[in-house]
Amino acid sequence: MSNIGMRHTAGRHLTRAWLLTAFTGVSMLLLAGCEGAGNQGAADPAGAAGKPVAEVGVIRIAPQPLTLRTELPGRTAPYAIAEVRPQVGGIIQARLFEEGSQIEAEQQLYQIDDARYRAAFDSAAAALQRSRATHARARMKAERYADLLESKSVSQEDYDDVQVALKEAAASVAVDEAALAAARIALDDTRVVSPIAGRIGRSSVTQGALVTANQPMALATVRQLDPIHVDLTQSSAQVLRLRRALEDGRLQRPGGEQPKVTLILEDGTTYPHAGRLAFSEVNVDEGTGSLTLRATFPNPDGVLLPGMFVRALVEEGLRPDAILAPQQAVQRDRRGNPYVFVLGDDGTIEQRQVETNRALQDQWLIDAGLQPGERVVVDGLQKVKPGDTARAVEADAPSASDAAG
Repeated sequence: MSNIGMRHTAGRHLTRAWLLTAFTGVSMLLLAGCEGAGNQGAADPAGAAGKPVAEVGVIRIAPQPLTLRTELPGRTAPYAIAEVRPQVGGIIQARLFEEGSQIEAEQQLYQIDDARYRAAFDSAAAALQRSRATHARARMKAERYADLLESKSVSQEDYDDVQVALKEAAASVAVDEAALAAARIALDDTRVVSPIAGRIGRSSVTQGALVTANQPMALATVRQLDPIHVDLTQSSAQVLRLRRALEDGRLQRPGGEQPKVTLILEDGTTYPHAGRLAFSEVNVDEGTGSLTLRATFPNPDGVLLPGMFVRALVEEGLRPDAILAPQQAVQRDRRGNPYVFVLGDDGTIEQRQVETNRALQDQWLIDAGLQPGERVVVDGLQKVKPGDTARAVEADAPSASDAAG
């Protein structure tokens, strides 16, 4: 091999040795860096142990009196309704009211032609006068025969015949008096009057129409609207819960006082006059499982009209020791059961199952699971879990007045 070839071979071996040495050095540096990073990471648990304690907002449970109300759908209905129909037949001579007006009880609405009925009344009156005259003659004859009987001037048979004639005459008077009364009633019925006071609707007949006694079509309808009824629908389950709450003392209601009812109209406004629950239906509708409650409201301005849809807030009673919790404090587990986080006196978070009764605006009414004086977490729920330690920051407690509204 020539000197030139040997020099080239030696150069290649030197280059390979230098690259191997450089690669080994870089690998050692990288390994040293990884070990340093591993040692630094091993020091982190000490830092985690010193992590600051989470702050959570809490409220302290304090029972307070609360008037419970339930919202029920309903419709208005007239306090009284009368369909005016003729009691005698004839031609309508006049209509004596303005459609849609307020009328009084016994106010005349229509006049039916009374010529036939007046003639019948006069005839009955004349027949009564005749029977009374016959009765008077029979009475006087009976008196004379009584004197003659004592002197033996007439026989007992003749006296008995006179007494029978007197009784027949008295019966004829009674029959004619009844006929006159019937004729008077028929004559009076030609004046069609309203049986109740209220607002009258449109008339179904005009002057000159022929009507018959007790016809199926009403001449007009009168509705009494002040006061006015509101028929509410409540489920039987709600009624049972309310009854149990009253029986076990959770709810209190003044004895003998009907629950107060407040109306919310279709446009969302509150009706200015309060009403009272009048009665509850005694049977449950098999199709809907609900029963009907009827409330009575004053309606002096005529704001409420029959058939209007309304919502009613019915007072159930007073709960003297109600416990309220903000809705954001109540969570639900995988099964849908409600629970809250309670911060103990030692600062430990506890998960507590609760029983909720109903939502009142932005709060829950709690039936069971919380005791007076306990602290419920309302803010910072995402920062903690059961068993964690936390520091409390007092938040605003809910008020019963807000919940009752």
